[in-house]
Amino acid sequence: MAELQVVELSAETIVAVNNMSLKPGQEQFLAPVSYGIAATVVNPQTSWQRVVVDGDEVVGFVSANFDPEVPIEHFRSVLWRINVDADDQGRGVGRFAVEKLLEEARERGMDCVTVIYEAGDDGPEAFFQRVGFTPVGETEYGEVIAEIRL
Repeated sequence: MAELQVVELSAETIVAVNNMSLKPGQEQFLAPVSYGIAATVVNPQTSWQRVVVDGDEVVGFVSANFDPEVPIEHFRSVLWRINVDADDQGRGVGRFAVEKLLEEARERGMDCVTVIYEAGDDGPEAFFQRVGFTPVGETEYGEVIAEIRL
């Protein structure tokens, strides 16, 4: 494994991000990548989208939004999406991406980062708890709201 880095989403990396594979059962917990990428067009000043690369290979994608003016607290500093290619899961790529996200949140003066996810056996809950997110509530649709205090 070469040294992991985060780079901005670009025309060069977007195809690789769209072609990342998932492990069986994970697709039910993840909206199409294009949904997350569309946020950059809608909110270019507050959207933060990065690609995790291992050398020249795209191994992960993370999308967040930082907007202290949003009236709903858990949307002010929120991790919208994180995915790691199936072949690269379990190597620390996701943890690395979350660490970089937390660094960015601190630099922007945020005091926490939230994530909203659907609980389930093949879902992301165990990962989010391993990297430090703690459940703090539920959406009106039954999704888990979790946070890391900074």
